[in-house]
Amino acid sequence: MRIGVVRSHDVKKMVFSYFNGSYFIFGDTSKQGALLPNEFISVRPTSDNKVELSLGVSVVGRFDSIQLRQTGKNYGLRLTSMNPKLKEKKYLDDFVVKARSGTLTIINLVQIQHYLSGVVESEGGGGKHLEYYKAQATISRTYAMDRLDRHRREGFQLCDQVHCQAYHNMQRYTPLIDTAVNATHNVVMKNDEGHLVDGFFHANCGGETTWSDYVWNKRIDYLKPVVDSFCVYTRQANYTKRILKSDWRNYIVGKLGYPENDSVYGDLLYTFTQFYRKKYFHHPDFKIKLTKIRHKFKLKSTFFSCYEDGDYVVVEGRGYGHGVGLCQEGAMKMANLGYNYQQILRFYFSDIHFEGEFEELFFMQQPEFRINELD
Repeated sequence: MRIGVVRSHDVKKMVFSYFNGSYFIFGDTSKQGALLPNEFISVRPTSDNKVELSLGVSVVGRFDSIQLRQTGKNYGLRLTSMNPKLKEKKYLDDFVVKARSGTLTIINLVQIQHYLSGVVESEGGGGKHLEYYKAQATISRTYAMDRLDRHRREGFQLCDQVHCQAYHNMQRYTPLIDTAVNATHNVVMKNDEGHLVDGFFHANCGGETTWSDYVWNKRIDYLKPVVDSFCVYTRQANYTKRILKSDWRNYIVGKLGYPENDSVYGDLLYTFTQFYRKKYFHHPDFKIKLTKIRHKFKLKSTFFSCYEDGDYVVVEGRGYGHGVGLCQEGAMKMANLGYNYQQILRFYFSDIHFEGEFEELFFMQQPEFRINELD
């Protein structure tokens, strides 16, 4: 897979250094040397969108692209951005570096199992149950396979940000994640029509997931809302935020056109209640989607109620994230209670089935599907 990494910043100088195993260094198609223990290279963009390569402190040349190719298997490198100064990261497998509009495009050519292990750890953290990791690996694999053309114009398939899936490092802390990725090898989720499922997930639904069109524009049948009692007592189930009434009014009335002078709804400008998830603030006719309010005031979710308190509007919310699809903290709780990964995924996704290597193995073990052993 081709994954664009360190996409959160415009990188103008990157240092690649030894982590484990050696790498060949190529400038375009010509070998420029090898990256060995205690050695490093640095790259930076030039004004004409070339990449300047330095081995140690010596400039070697300028190229259309730099490739770093491992000399064996499962090797890794340290990446340290020097401009801007960022925390070191480690990644497995190979790299391509190009320049575009005065910044570096850094592409990790990574085996899918290494990518998924990094995603599962970045998205779910360490210390979780194996069945949760299997569920996250399956949903992340499905999500990735369904979006392989998302960044084609930029020369890679997926990025490392939540726009695609968080992929911040090689998997480091929890060996169980590798076990989960390998145990679900090639398994993906499909709907009744045989298409890959939109594998949406979020941190915490606050007790109820939501329709996809409450957040985006399209309603997806297999993403029906579910009442989720598994996540309601977890870490991110509730939040509170205080917002100045003047800021609230200026946005809700001034920008979104709420009818402040309406005889019925005028008095409800600062008061709103959600016992179950809604799409709009007070009334659909106002066309004020709760997603707009969430983004403006940086709320953790759209599942909130609010009331006046002096000069403030107090927002009391439930959950963290968009609320569509799998609730990660709910899934973690289900795994701890003994549910397997398929049961977890079927709880959050309606009318889906699984396809992948486990199905092939199943059919091979059935007498009617076996190849004649005498042939």
